[in-house]
Amino acid sequence: MIEAIVRFSVRRPGIVLALALVLTIYAVSRMVDARLDVFPEFAPAQVVIQTEAPGLPADLVETRVTTPIEAAVSGTRGLKELRSQSIPGLSVVTVIFDEKSDLFRNRQLVAERLGTLGALLPAGVTPVITPLTSSASTLLGVGLTSDKRSLMDMRYLVDSVVRPHLLAVQGVADVNVFGGDVRQWQIQLDPARLRALGVTLADVETAARSAATVAGAGFVENDNQRLLIAIDATPSTARSLEQLTVTLPDGRSLALGDIGRVREAPGPAISAAQINGTPGVFMMVQGQLGADTLGVTLELEKALADLAPLLEREQLVLHPALFRPANFIQTALGNVRADVIIGASLVIVVLFLFLYNLRTAFISAVAIPLSLLAAVLVMLETGASLNIMVLGGLAIALGEVVDDAIIDCENIYRRLRENRHNGSPVPTWKVVFDASMEVRSSVVYATFIVALVFVPLLTLSGVAGKLFAPLGTAYILAILASLVVALTVTPAMSWLMLGRRELPDDDPPLIRWLRPRYERTLRAIERR
Repeated sequence: MIEAIVRFSVRRPGIVLALALVLTIYAVSRMVDARLDVFPEFAPAQVVIQTEAPGLPADLVETRVTTPIEAAVSGTRGLKELRSQSIPGLSVVTVIFDEKSDLFRNRQLVAERLGTLGALLPAGVTPVITPLTSSASTLLGVGLTSDKRSLMDMRYLVDSVVRPHLLAVQGVADVNVFGGDVRQWQIQLDPARLRALGVTLADVETAARSAATVAGAGFVENDNQRLLIAIDATPSTARSLEQLTVTLPDGRSLALGDIGRVREAPGPAISAAQINGTPGVFMMVQGQLGADTLGVTLELEKALADLAPLLEREQLVLHPALFRPANFIQTALGNVRADVIIGASLVIVVLFLFLYNLRTAFISAVAIPLSLLAAVLVMLETGASLNIMVLGGLAIALGEVVDDAIIDCENIYRRLRENRHNGSPVPTWKVVFDASMEVRSSVVYATFIVALVFVPLLTLSGVAGKLFAPLGTAYILAILASLVVALTVTPAMSWLMLGRRELPDDDPPLIRWLRPRYERTLRAIERR
């Protein structure tokens, strides 16, 4: 099999090089559209259920909210582990499934189980399945500050304008907002006045609920059109709220302003944020599972640029990149690019010094980009993303992928030079074929031995396996790709670039300089 491959490569070098060129162009085009992430997806197959229970302490959240939810989802098919956390006002239940299960199917099963809770939960408490995010879900951290506007004004603008605009970007799962003051219409009651007038909190609550009534009221029809009538009783000012009527059980009626004050005020704070020491609002943008971290980040930055005139008009200062994981990706890509250039340059320099032939150095250096591109292409075609671990595996393999080509090219160069001095020289293609097959066994065995070193990484389980398996896979694929390059491209290029060229008879200058020193060292060792 190997012999047939090498023979075909030597006899049909044009076809081999054309296929290598097609592979390179296709791999580069796939890399342009590749999904770029910071880390591989290492989170388990899980569904997170969050339930807000305002006003309830942790013990009641545990008994009245968390426990019923756990009981409802505990029998779900494929469930592996169940975790929960209960804090004042919030319950978080994490349902972990088998790794091989379908995540979307798991979410559907959990949603069906939650629908059976019915009246088991307190009134107004509804469990919600959180958006599907990746393990390293944060795409961008954005801050807003101002020395002209209040924290309540900033938070209102963020909730009403900025957050919906960012959620409209494809690939964004959620935008978590921290800090600022949430604007509320607050009815601040006087307990002494309530007792004196015989008014209960239930009476006030009933009146307040009626203030937000929106309902249809029929229509008015004439000869050519029908006009719909709607009732919107939502008050727009504190004064209109104070004029609401509170009806007492004994038939008396009071204005809300007679028993308390209505104010536009901030709600109880549950978070705070400071940007460079200045109080402000911080937004953490979460990415969807499988989203392209770098691509979505760039789209988010375009969306923020669209909002810049509005924010400037509202006298807000935008801090667009307080946390930007895409920087790690761009740095890693730049480092790998620099490593490839430096590695190829060193290979060319070393080979030129020892062989004193620029063509052999070029033939060997071609193995670096071809091997790395082939490894990347295989990973992309199997659905993997380019992340720091994959790029790290390629960087580690950089020094290994050129070994096979160097051994093959050096032996071909030496055999061609010897054939020129042979009394009955054989055809050039035959020399190239024989020289390549001469070292083939040792090259194949060495390649597989080096690749086997990283196989244990593929057997790791849990989070460690998900993190380091892509690194090992990238390294092994690059090493195996270098073997394929050495079997095909290297013999083909050697025949084209060296077969009909004059090769110097003398040793390179560096070899001539090293030879006597090497011999003296050997004699010194023998005398000892």
